[in-house]
Amino acid sequence: MHKIKKDDMVRIIAGKDKGKDGKVLSVDTAKHRVVVEGCNMVTKHMKPNAVNPQGGIVKIEAAIDISNVMLLADGQPTKVAIKEENGKRVRVAKKTGKVIA
Repeated sequence: MHKIKKDDMVRIIAGKDKGKDGKVLSVDTAKHRVVVEGCNMVTKHMKPNAVNPQGGIVKIEAAIDISNVMLLADGQPTKVAIKEENGKRVRVAKKTGKVIA
């Protein structure tokens, strides 16, 4: 079980976007990378296609290493523990002890 999942709110703790908060758009478990909304923006040259008929230069979010983000629980960055409750594995915020949905 990974400690960061899609739709979690995270804070960037290293890199050019250090201190920014955002929602996790996707997680690549094999490469240990996440894409965070509005963070690590890169310029990409796109060919015209069905989605973008004009093509051109667009800014998109690039993946960053999962070790450079920290989960936010109640607006506070916290470490995450995995505990078993009623036979299910759940994520628990170490700072507050609350179960993370």
